[in-house]
Amino acid sequence: MAATSAGRVLTLCKQFQNAIRISTSISPQQAALNLSKSQSYLNRQASSLVGLTWHCQIGNRGQCRPLHTTVSRRGLDEFFDVPENWGQSTVKSGAPWTAKHLRAKSNEDLHKLWYVLLKEKNMLLTVEQESKRQCMQMPSPERLKKVERSMKRLDTVVKEREDALRMLQTGQERARPGAWRKSLFGHVYWYRFREHAIPWYMNKRYKRKRFYTPGFVLPHIRLRIEKHLRTRVRKANTEMKKQAQLQEKFPPMKAQS
Repeated sequence: MAATSAGRVLTLCKQFQNAIRISTSISPQQAALNLSKSQSYLNRQASSLVGLTWHCQIGNRGQCRPLHTTVSRRGLDEFFDVPENWGQSTVKSGAPWTAKHLRAKSNEDLHKLWYVLLKEKNMLLTVEQESKRQCMQMPSPERLKKVERSMKRLDTVVKEREDALRMLQTGQERARPGAWRKSLFGHVYWYRFREHAIPWYMNKRYKRKRFYTPGFVLPHIRLRIEKHLRTRVRKANTEMKKQAQLQEKFPPMKAQS
């Protein structure tokens, strides 16, 4: 490759010498015109030669460098807060994202915001773990709750858009269609439909599933409901007795209430 480049350079030099020799035997105007043409031609050839040499060097190294550059990264320091906040008892932070603001953004912006919040959550979890290791209080622990609340609302907005799109396309409220069914013990649950290679009336495995409650189970269902109601009443009575004892022990509580 180096020998080929050197040969092309020698050829360009010879062409330049021939152009100078010919220009001395003609008129000055024609010589100047020919000289300018030869110079432009040589410039184009030189630029292509430089590009070819650079491409060959990159190819010989076995790597390709893109023209754009990415943002600088700090390695494992990305899992920690900025150095300006180290040692601070409180760190200023904004309010969490509301569903109203998130609904006004595009899907691409929501996708980017999700990873920004995820990165912030990982950083805050690292700071929390480091504070526990040093037996110190985490600076502004409410930041983690704000990030989690924002991520939950963002997930809700994305699900709303998916549900609306599915309703327009298929008319189904759920991503996977199904139906409410009863088990042998009287429990009501959501059964999700699935695809089978054969119809349901030919599927022996599907026929073994009993989506009904036998008659002899009905008395036990009533007993289970009665037990649940008794447990709920017992908890309510216990809470009332606890509140009464606190009011007797601390009379100001009764006055404030």
